[in-house]
Amino acid sequence: MADNTHADVKTLSFERAIEELESIVKRLEDGKVPLEESVAIYERGESLKRRCEELLRQAEARVDKITTDANGNAVGTEPLDVQ
Repeated sequence: MADNTHADVKTLSFERAIEELESIVKRLEDGKVPLEESVAIYERGESLKRRCEELLRQAEARVDKITTDANGNAVGTEPLDVQ
């Protein structure tokens, strides 16, 4: 895993965020992290989870905006307005 521990969660790609989240889960499951550090990485994990959910919602909205013709063939996309 690349060292993302200080990267701003809001700027991470889905792949980088999920990779770091998986690393945090593994460390917590191993049970070898001191309590204070466990709390800190758990909090970061929560932020990473929210980032992944946000990016998935955006991707889902983009897929929902694909327009089709009468035969069901994709003919284009509509502008995405994700908030």
